[in-house]
Amino acid sequence: MTMDSAPARHTGQGGTGRAGGSAGTTAVPRAVTAIHPPRRPGADQARPLVRPGRVRRRDGVVPLVTADALAAVLTAAAVPGLELPREAAGLLAVLIALLHAQAGLYRPRLAPSALLELPALAGRVAALWCGAAAVVAALDPRQALGWSVLLAAVCLQTALTCAGRGLVNQLRRRSARRRPASALVVGPGAGASAVAAALHGRPEYGLRPVGLADTGAGADGDGAVPVLATHEDIRRAVIQNSVRHAVFTRPPEADERTAALVRLFHDHGCRLWLADPAGTAKVTGMRVAQPADQLWGYAVQPLLPRPARRPERWAKRGIDGLLAALALIAAAPVMGLCALAVRIADGPGVIFRQERVGLYGRPFTLLKFRTLRADEHESATRWTVAGDNRMSPVGSFLRKSSLDELPQLWNVVRGDMSLVGPRPERPFFVAKFSTVHPGYEARHRMPVGITGLAQINGLRGDTSIEDRARFDNHYIDTWSLWQDLWILARTAASFFRFRLGGS
Repeated sequence: MTMDSAPARHTGQGGTGRAGGSAGTTAVPRAVTAIHPPRRPGADQARPLVRPGRVRRRDGVVPLVTADALAAVLTAAAVPGLELPREAAGLLAVLIALLHAQAGLYRPRLAPSALLELPALAGRVAALWCGAAAVVAALDPRQALGWSVLLAAVCLQTALTCAGRGLVNQLRRRSARRRPASALVVGPGAGASAVAAALHGRPEYGLRPVGLADTGAGADGDGAVPVLATHEDIRRAVIQNSVRHAVFTRPPEADERTAALVRLFHDHGCRLWLADPAGTAKVTGMRVAQPADQLWGYAVQPLLPRPARRPERWAKRGIDGLLAALALIAAAPVMGLCALAVRIADGPGVIFRQERVGLYGRPFTLLKFRTLRADEHESATRWTVAGDNRMSPVGSFLRKSSLDELPQLWNVVRGDMSLVGPRPERPFFVAKFSTVHPGYEARHRMPVGITGLAQINGLRGDTSIEDRARFDNHYIDTWSLWQDLWILARTAASFFRFRLGGS
């Protein structure tokens, strides 16, 4: 495959941190047995790795959806003057659930409050009934809803929705007090210790801190919560304590040690949170997402892999599969000519296969047209750059025009890759760059892609690895379907342009 990495001017230092404390620093408990034991029998057994979206969590999403739908159905039945069929009442229930999902009213929260959500709830209920009134008036003007009926429906459904959500939140808080979930606090210094202390002293948040994952020079434990300094200590703590939540005290891409933990937590099905012990949002004047969430005064928000919600993931996967299948059909003649040219110029073996690192660090086999001569083999630890004498003229043409990437459309159809995402790299270089470039490991939060934001900004071939990682993480943090389509359009416009180096 065309190279997405360059031999690069590395400026960082290798290694991911010390394995233990040094003189003058807080002693780190080495035995994981010091960690709080699981409360349920058999919970100390290591559970298998699972995909992040398949772990059962007590999020209360289904009860909230039920409360919202029930409020819509009861309103349609109780307000005088509303003569709607049962099918219409069911449709209203579905529409209000979709409106609330679009507004993020089903996102996981540590301190949910129906009253704080009231403006958002009332606005969407009003929009729902105004739309329903417009449809009814268009279908049968004689059955048009009066203003009094419309106002009564909006007020009643808002009150029922708020009451239902309040009841669900109260039941969740009671359940959280009785059965808190194990959690790790991830971050350096006093900020992480403060967050761990807040969780330890406030059981209503439903998180029981079982360890503090130190990602700095050393953290001070309070005795009740052990400090975990190495990646192996953290991994064993996650398994032995059935950890389901990880609370970061700064963005995971802030440094390589913190970023390296993202894959570990995702592989074990943990939910990620970002607390704000430093009050960054308050100092900089940043606007916190509404309705806001907090952990004993600390601003907190969920850190979910992008696309964050299942409908978004399904939409991205569906678009990828459809467009890749259509592109394979449309590009079949071109691919046939490329294969014939490779066979004639460079001999047998048209398709080249190589292991690459994909979503959450999982390996897969990437396909491309072979661009090296038959007696050469592309090494897993050697760069291919512009002017490589191992390339034949045909291989050079395919690389410069990016036509050698076309077989990766089959990787997209298979689900190994996406059309848009961070470019995949070989395991050797992933391990190398993860130790010297902050945020490089965090690129694997998203499915890898054929093209990406870094590539359309010219970061191909012998360019900065740090710049690519920054663009890739920005793409993940700001992901949208529209951005994917924009990147695809930019890529298509320049697809056949010759480049000085490989991609």
